[in-house]
Amino acid sequence: MIKSVLLICTGNSCRSVMAEGFLRKYLKGHNCGIKVVSAGISTLLGMMASSSAIEVMRREGIDISAHRAQPVTQEMIKEADLILGMEPVHIEMVLNIVPEAKEKTHLLLEYAYGKEADAKMNPWIVDPIGKPKEVYESVLMTLKEAIEKLGEKICQSQ
Repeated sequence: MIKSVLLICTGNSCRSVMAEGFLRKYLKGHNCGIKVVSAGISTLLGMMASSSAIEVMRREGIDISAHRAQPVTQEMIKEADLILGMEPVHIEMVLNIVPEAKEKTHLLLEYAYGKEADAKMNPWIVDPIGKPKEVYESVLMTLKEAIEKLGEKICQSQ
């Protein structure tokens, strides 16, 4: 049974924050009482979400403007029932900190799509930081679809 999800990216200012916002909205709308937290492998504590991430999420009716970045910790990893990274380096870092977290640590897209994942599908979610707004829009669409799949999967585990 999944009671908590930890979403990991690099700076905890774009991808994991956006994924956290979508997942919280999904879970709330489906009455799933699962705790959702996001963190970064290389971030400054207290950094705000990027302005472009805030803007594209606001259009989805999700306000992430109060978000403040936090670095991933051993305690967060141990407490989470499911850990989802945006790219392989995030998984590697989690496992360097807590090797025994291997069974519960996955790439977000691979976990969300499971057997439906197309062999041609890139399992990484591109880091939009410093890139044009179109990249944020693309990441938003990728995350929105993946979080629908993820939400269905983890709500069923309740």
